[in-house]
Amino acid sequence: MSDTAQLVKDKLDIVDFLKQYLKVTPAGKNFKALCPFHKEKTPSFMISTERQAWHCFGCSKGGDIIKFLMEYENLEFYDALKVLAEKAGVDIRVSGNRDFKNHDTLYVLLDAAKNFFKQELEKSPEIKEYALNRGLKPETIQEFEVGFAPAGSDSLQRHLLKLGARVTDLEKVGLVLKTDRGTYWDRFRNRLMFPIYNHFGKVVGFTGRVLPGQENTAMGKYVNSPETPIFQKSKLLYGFHKTKNAIRETGTVVLVEGQMDFLMAWQDGITNVVATSGTALTKDHLIVLRRLTENLVVSFDGDDAGIAAAERAVDLAGTLDFNAKVTLLSGAKDPAEIAQKEPGKLRELIQQALPAMQYYFYKYLQALKGASIGEKKKGIRAVLGKIVLLESAVEKSYWLKELSGMTDIDEQALFEEMNVLKTSAQNTRDAVQEITLPEKLSRRDMISQRILELTDHAPHLRELLAGYQEFLSPVYKNMLEQSSDFNEAATATSLRASFKLGYLDPEKIDSEFQDLLKQLKFEHLKEKRKQIKLVADRAEADGDMNTYEVKTKEFQAVSEELQNLK
Repeated sequence: MSDTAQLVKDKLDIVDFLKQYLKVTPAGKNFKALCPFHKEKTPSFMISTERQAWHCFGCSKGGDIIKFLMEYENLEFYDALKVLAEKAGVDIRVSGNRDFKNHDTLYVLLDAAKNFFKQELEKSPEIKEYALNRGLKPETIQEFEVGFAPAGSDSLQRHLLKLGARVTDLEKVGLVLKTDRGTYWDRFRNRLMFPIYNHFGKVVGFTGRVLPGQENTAMGKYVNSPETPIFQKSKLLYGFHKTKNAIRETGTVVLVEGQMDFLMAWQDGITNVVATSGTALTKDHLIVLRRLTENLVVSFDGDDAGIAAAERAVDLAGTLDFNAKVTLLSGAKDPAEIAQKEPGKLRELIQQALPAMQYYFYKYLQALKGASIGEKKKGIRAVLGKIVLLESAVEKSYWLKELSGMTDIDEQALFEEMNVLKTSAQNTRDAVQEITLPEKLSRRDMISQRILELTDHAPHLRELLAGYQEFLSPVYKNMLEQSSDFNEAATATSLRASFKLGYLDPEKIDSEFQDLLKQLKFEHLKEKRKQIKLVADRAEADGDMNTYEVKTKEFQAVSEELQNLK
């Protein structure tokens, strides 16, 4: 796979590719941008054209073009490589190794299954009529490739086996189930089928909805594909491949719970919408959205379960500094019903959505007049528990003041009560923010690192380094000797030079370099003297006086050299 990956990387320029995602500006011989993986106001994300690599000095993430796509789009290695190969015009079904070809087979099978379900829907007018009666328009059915899984126990399996599929691959991709007797049955039977796409529009799984009259307590109303090598529910948002441009353009994303909510909202003209597709909202879902917008409108079902899920979604969004709002679906069970019964009404409700904290004030405080102190405390604590989750200190202060005015409770008292809730709030925030801190470096490491940064930025300094190279820390000495080896450490050092030095005065660089060489030798001699003393002390303890005398003289000589350097 390494040869194929290198071929793909050779055909793509990392700076041109990253410009699709980031606003990139020159920084010396490299480029810089605001990091998409953590919040920052000053660019610390550096890109090297020479090394075709990137590194962020704020969160310590880095890698090549494949690693960027994996991180940004929440993709596995093979999936990222597949996307890039298509952009580069590389047919990895031919050039890829066996592992990739096996992986690519899963996409081929799912696409064939999608086409089979579409054909079955066309052959079943009564099922298509049901879909139309649910409010779906023919163009929506076609756009999102809705299909039908027939009732037979192995209809799909027999169709795909005729096309040359292996039943083990069908099981791996979640299309069939193995019974206790060792036979295989189709996972989806007698259901309306919704293909689930990854964020690049490739089918990676399905959701099947049971048909009217076929409900069975042993089987859920909806059946989803299981987790597979190409389908991770916690990373994918239904419809995102169609709506991400509208989300970016409008600056807002509307989040709904299921496929029908999404499809009905879409055909009602709300094109900046995504769905969680029957799974709980996760940090990964929100991180994907946060890269496009900071404005989120949650429009979940109006029942108790939907209200609770909406609250969890808003809380999680608050830790990522979203401006979150909540729609109030009065008189309807879900967004799909509103879109079907009153076209245009859902858009009005979205426009009237309450900011998250206003929603919580409405939910927890509206009935407190005349309530007991115990009831008031419970409602106030519920609101404080939401305020403490907010990322912005300005927002926290604002809502504390609002809460104080509404409850006639002193703001300082509310602040103290909120601090009691900080521990659980911090646990929620820690689950979202994962920043890797750089390892601690010794002084000699830091000097060596800085020297290599300067030589990378000003190559003429290499000649001055010649007599001091042996004093570098081993890892940096090795990097200098193998300068053609573009490993991660060498790439980080090169990019750090552009990040730190920028437009530093050349005379200052030369002066600093001379001082660093002196410091490097000083640190080297300090370490050497320390090692000599350890050997001398051991020799004295063992009664080896010859070695002790030799090492004592060496210790004195190094000490004199150190004194002269001072």
